[in-house]
Amino acid sequence: MTNRQWLLAKHPVGAVGRDCFEYREAPDLAGQGAPGQVLIQWELLLCAPTIRNWISGQRDSFHPVVELGQPILAPAIGRIVESNNPDFPVGARLFGSGSWQDQQWVDPVAGYRNIPEDIGSVDAMGVLGINALTAYCGLMRLGEPKAGEVLLVSGAAGSVGSIVAQIGRIVGCKVVGIAGGPDKLRWLREECGIEHLIDYKSEDVAAGMDAHCPDGIDIYFDNVGGDMLVAAAARMRPRGRIVLCGQISSYESGGAITAPPIDMMRLIYGGIRMEGFLVRHHLDIIPKGLEDLAAWDAKGLLAHREDVRDGLKNLPETLSLLFSGGNEGTLLARISDGEGGQI
Repeated sequence: MTNRQWLLAKHPVGAVGRDCFEYREAPDLAGQGAPGQVLIQWELLLCAPTIRNWISGQRDSFHPVVELGQPILAPAIGRIVESNNPDFPVGARLFGSGSWQDQQWVDPVAGYRNIPEDIGSVDAMGVLGINALTAYCGLMRLGEPKAGEVLLVSGAAGSVGSIVAQIGRIVGCKVVGIAGGPDKLRWLREECGIEHLIDYKSEDVAAGMDAHCPDGIDIYFDNVGGDMLVAAAARMRPRGRIVLCGQISSYESGGAITAPPIDMMRLIYGGIRMEGFLVRHHLDIIPKGLEDLAAWDAKGLLAHREDVRDGLKNLPETLSLLFSGGNEGTLLARISDGEGGQI
């Protein structure tokens, strides 16, 4: 079996195109691992907007950097096919940092999570995956939601934003979601139970905030940045919390993403907290998050969508769907059948 790979051919300028990547077929990796490592055959790769940052070539930030000529990084789930570690047997599934290739030797104790056999791979990457945990950690730890508070969510139809909005609904917040287009708003209203919605494609977002949040905003969960962040910051209530999760409006602009013109003195005098985060900053909350997400899902309280696209060779086009709005829900690339067969 060859080890199919996508390598970084050049740093993108503007939109990410297929010419940023180079396809290669390398020899099988069997027998090449160091003591303690395991060889994983990847099954599902998560296509996330932050991959655009990882391949940008920017080095003055905290995010990973993919070097030219190296496989593209991606959160992934796969099955161990060879093991040099007695604690991680062949056949076990792991979730963690993967890459755009069929196989990879990894140190399983370096941030990888064992997936129980009673949880399907799509669920492990979807409703119980990193995006859902991002929503949980960001809202519950940083947002500190309380019943009756106003929660505004940008990117509310996305895989993170939709879970944030629904957790807010579950804990008793008044949830206002911002999304683009009638289909996404219909899904949020009918499937997710989010009543207050703003269509950024056809409405004035700031006016929508005033209409749905006349007394201000207690929590703003930001997936977009830019003008939406400016408008929300200007409407925060005293002791409000702004949770910075993503800046997708600026990912394709090239270079560093700088702060928009926010009235910082308003934040100071209002005691308003603005904080960014990653799930790995809050590992202690993951067991509780998985427990709550599984319980809510079992009760039918969480609507979620996983958009699974087949084929390793289609990865550049699959990733581009994130920036064109062509995906519906958590975007996953299936590159094997879970039993060793390549897709």
